Amino acid sequence: MHPAYLLMDPYLIWLYRITGHAFADFMLGTFLLAFIALVIGELTISVVFLIIKKRIDKVTDEVIRYQNLSMDAVQAGEKDAYNAANKLANDAFGKSFFMQIALSAAFLWPIPFALTWMQYRFGEVEFPILFSEHSLGFPAVFIALYAAAYLMFRRVKYKIPYFKRIKAILDSYDLRSRKIKTLADLNTSAGEQKVPGKQ
Repeated sequence: MHPAYLLMDPYLIWLYRITGHAFADFMLGTFLLAFIALVIGELTISVVFLIIKKRIDKVTDEVIRYQNLSMDAVQAGEKDAYNAANKLANDAFGKSFFMQIALSAAFLWPIPFALTWMQYRFGEVEFPILFSEHSLGFPAVFIALYAAAYLMFRRVKYKIPYFKRIKAILDSYDLRSRKIKTLADLNTSAGEQKVPGKQ
């Protein structure tokens, strides 16, 4: 076992000795391990988000500005201006996309560590599938319980003051995104100009 896992092992294995019944302890311990991995991931992604927030704000503003410029160019019939603004908008969208991928990695990083520790401890454990010759190993159980932990945590996450603050920041991005012009906006604007009696 790697020295880092040896250091954590006495604390993590305690999660598997709560009830004194092997199956119940395995399920409860794995659920608690999954929950801990989930919370660490949530905290990591929120901290990374706060660290790079200024960069995210800048890229978000670029996306809105260049997208709106490209729509204004379409409305004005300026093809060259549209192509230039659209290229800049696509570049900004690309930056935004890769930042979201990086944040996703920050959320998921505890999972392989938890599974690696479980491999050391429970690599031989398998659960037979009823009416089948097949069985499930510990990763399938961990993933199922991780999903359950996620659904449970999602219900209370934004009642916790720290995550409530993060949600308020994320909601502000939703409000900003409403400022982005689309082709539908241009069609609506054109339709209004054609209504008889309107100047």
